[in-house]
Amino acid sequence: MITLETERLLLRPFRHDDTDAYAAMCADPDVMRYIGVRSVLSRAEAWRQMAMFVGHWQLRGFGTWAVEERASGSLIGRVGLHFPEGWPDREIAWTLARAYWGRGFAQEAARAALAHAFGTLGWQRAISLIDPDNRRSVRLAERLGERFEGEVTLRGYRLSLYAIDRDSWLAG
Repeated sequence: MITLETERLLLRPFRHDDTDAYAAMCADPDVMRYIGVRSVLSRAEAWRQMAMFVGHWQLRGFGTWAVEERASGSLIGRVGLHFPEGWPDREIAWTLARAYWGRGFAQEAARAALAHAFGTLGWQRAISLIDPDNRRSVRLAERLGERFEGEVTLRGYRLSLYAIDRDSWLAG
């Protein structure tokens, strides 16, 4: 697993000592309103999700990073490259703890992840699967240069599919 650095953030592998902060984020109904099964996760479920992220790196060679604010050393969320079995395409996804919303952290982290995907990994395309009611994530996808391509149903949920190709990313 690799680590990426931005001006304010460290994108790094998840560690066991992230459990408290990650579980607190996943227990916040505002954070989880549009994610996964649209409900909070227990501490044990949050830990299993962190373990899945670590396993994804082993199986795919890329994955989701823990996002750490460099100034404080605090875990503030997750961002990453996601492509589990059954997914329509390789995805860029993000989730931040509510206290860190509106400060540009998600965009900063997502840009670093996309640069890695299109540069180092040589991806030709990336998607984001977003609940249509999640206006904050839709706006972020658009700021990243992603464009709406249609709707998909995944695991019983209707999602908007946004996408960007490598050439558009490099031109942006």
